[in-house]
Amino acid sequence: MAAVDHIIIGSGINALVAGAMLGLKGDRVLLLERESVAGGCLRTEEVTLPGFSHDVMAATFVLFMTSPAGAVLGPHLVRHGLEYCHTPHPTAVLRPDGSALVLTTDRAKNISGFNALAAGDGDRHGTDVGAIQADAPFLFALLGGSLWSWPTAKLLFGQVRKRGLRGLAAWMGSALAPARGWLEGYQSPLVQALWAPWVLHCGLTPESTYSGQMAKVVAFALEAAGAPVIKGGAGAAVRAFRGLIEEKGGEIRCGADVDKITVKDGRVTGVRLADGEEIACRSVLASVAPGQLYGRLLDVNLPEDRAAVQGYRHGRGDFQLHYALDAVPEWTTDGLQDVALIHLADGIDSVSKSANEAERGMLPATPTICVGQPHRLDPSRCPEGKAILWLQIPDAPRVIKGDAGGEIAGNDWDTVKEAFADRLEAILLRHIRNFDQIKLARRAYSPADLERMNINLVGGDPYGGACSIDQFFIWRPFAHSTNGTGPVRGLIHIGASTHPGPGLGGGSGFNAAKRLGA
Repeated sequence: MAAVDHIIIGSGINALVAGAMLGLKGDRVLLLERESVAGGCLRTEEVTLPGFSHDVMAATFVLFMTSPAGAVLGPHLVRHGLEYCHTPHPTAVLRPDGSALVLTTDRAKNISGFNALAAGDGDRHGTDVGAIQADAPFLFALLGGSLWSWPTAKLLFGQVRKRGLRGLAAWMGSALAPARGWLEGYQSPLVQALWAPWVLHCGLTPESTYSGQMAKVVAFALEAAGAPVIKGGAGAAVRAFRGLIEEKGGEIRCGADVDKITVKDGRVTGVRLADGEEIACRSVLASVAPGQLYGRLLDVNLPEDRAAVQGYRHGRGDFQLHYALDAVPEWTTDGLQDVALIHLADGIDSVSKSANEAERGMLPATPTICVGQPHRLDPSRCPEGKAILWLQIPDAPRVIKGDAGGEIAGNDWDTVKEAFADRLEAILLRHIRNFDQIKLARRAYSPADLERMNINLVGGDPYGGACSIDQFFIWRPFAHSTNGTGPVRGLIHIGASTHPGPGLGGGSGFNAAKRLGA
């Protein structure tokens, strides 16, 4: 039987971070990926036309660049070809009436611009992001650190000494406020509309508990670090990780479907692959959805976990749409040419409406659309003079019950996918004057397509499960969860379904590797 120190099931960002960290420690790691290509949601492919490289799923790396994992691994990954591409205009909102607001990475300019829209809005913005900056050491340790630990206990004790017990409770209470309450404090509908869609990228809605705090964190991060992409695409990041892991004696094996995690006397002994091969190890890090871990991989009597997984909820699905263009798009509104991510949304109510329709199983009548222009940051993505667009719709229903617009018939994504893509394209046509002339090809991915590409995207949910407060922080994935560990010794559950949740920060992989001595 082959043997390694650690087996990591999956090859998404958390698996890659854990593998690289443990490899740097000197341990031998083996990443097992059931698909034919490594990376999980990090995939770059020519899905429209030859020469046009599209990030099929994840695209923006601000969370990794600014994370503890990025700080440790960044210099090593640079040696293996990782390079960030930036723009000073990370995001913007474009409303149906053609009005737009562009964020810059210059806080003073943002404050001035917001104040010009409505007196006091810029000052409020400065106060809000300034408060996140002031709280950053505490807040980001709480959002990303190992919660059930002495360092976190000491952190909280330090905050009690600083704020008082009642003061800390008040801070936490205010952090649970929904985004709607925060955003309605701004007078300008444009400022409200700029931030409202970002809660969807946290798996939340404007009415969700703690969505206000998460929106402020996003505002701070985008203003401070922008919305960088990887030169060559997200797949280039996977190649850099592979280079580092292999340099340290590790391996990433694709087409390797783990059938069972083997356990003896309550301790992990290794894994058995679907082809019958057995591999021994000291620990297994499983970057999978809870249903995969407790419903397929573990053949152990774990009544509490098995009961909890039955009640685990997944969130809205994700819809992706990619375009190859013959020329740079001419936006009908000036100032959007170099923006990394543009939301097409009217405001808080439109975002709330589309998300609510999706949560009720309806195709949104007017979806909230995020448009990425990676060619403006990284011209290597397409031939000279051409362009690509990356569209993400973070409020697609996992199971279709109907169409809120009353136009699309069918309740199966394979049947309605192109009609829904037509709805999105019609919105684009209203904002890009030359779109009909420059469109070369498009490729749509429904929630069902995404699940077929990655078994952990249940119903196309890219966030590893609903991110409501009862399934987040110390309660992720279950109310009794403790840092991804349980009664099976040597097994650590990582990935988007575990704390600190979804995104490209690699937090759960980083925390697991630190737990193992990295």
